Amino acid sequence: MSAPAAEAVTGIATSADGTPIAWEHRGTGPVLVLVDGALCDRSFGPARPVTDELADAFTVVSYDRRGRGESGDTAPYAVEREIEDLAAVVDAAKAATGASEVDLLGQSSGAGLVYRAAAAGIPVRRIIGYEAPFVGLRPGTDGRPHDYLGTVETLLADGKNGKAVDYFMVDMVGGPGFLPIMFRLMRGPWKHLRAVAPTLPNDIRVMGGDFEVPTGLLAGIRVPALVMAGTKSPGTMREAQRRIAEAIPGALHRELEKQTHQVAPSALSPEVRSFLLG
Repeated sequence: MSAPAAEAVTGIATSADGTPIAWEHRGTGPVLVLVDGALCDRSFGPARPVTDELADAFTVVSYDRRGRGESGDTAPYAVEREIEDLAAVVDAAKAATGASEVDLLGQSSGAGLVYRAAAAGIPVRRIIGYEAPFVGLRPGTDGRPHDYLGTVETLLADGKNGKAVDYFMVDMVGGPGFLPIMFRLMRGPWKHLRAVAPTLPNDIRVMGGDFEVPTGLLAGIRVPALVMAGTKSPGTMREAQRRIAEAIPGALHRELEKQTHQVAPSALSPEVRSFLLG
């Protein structure tokens, strides 16, 4: 599997339970695996723009998490299966590129998955997380915490995929009420979001269900880590990243100027390069 740096090379990794996981790599240099957050896949979300930014210095690997894009899905779901998926992609990337070591970069709940995978001991050299949303459960109008998992699973069971996406965007993430309306006006993106809505419970489980910082789990990470946030993100998100960095032994903590949860790849790049290549 070799190709010019400008071209993506695709493959299929087989997870431990037999689930096919679609992945691709582009660029030259040390292998860096990207791990997406909720509702994203290789072609929808930050993977391609981040790859464009880093492919001059890294062999950048992106993949479709199970149930998304060209990857399969096997019931029942468990976070352990997603860790096995990531381990399979790491192994496939090593085999395809001849690399002996691999680094990980996760964004949003993808960062949560990176931390859980590292704590589980999958063989990686270094890890980077950007704004894993360990910010607790948002309160409802009655002041009580939302039941994210129960609500999303009920909506999906009733066939209300669009409503599940609405709930994620507004009640879970805290976006404005008009945001789902805007996405409905974009037929292609809205079709994608409705199709991958059944994977929302997976990300909720990756975040522990309660979205609290898993300090005990993080304390078990034994590889160098960089934990990042944006200076324009809410205080709860920034505080969560500080607590994550404090919990991981020896972790570095950085805040990127003028960045939000939707971080610009050009803002990520200098910190990624410094941490992994410095």
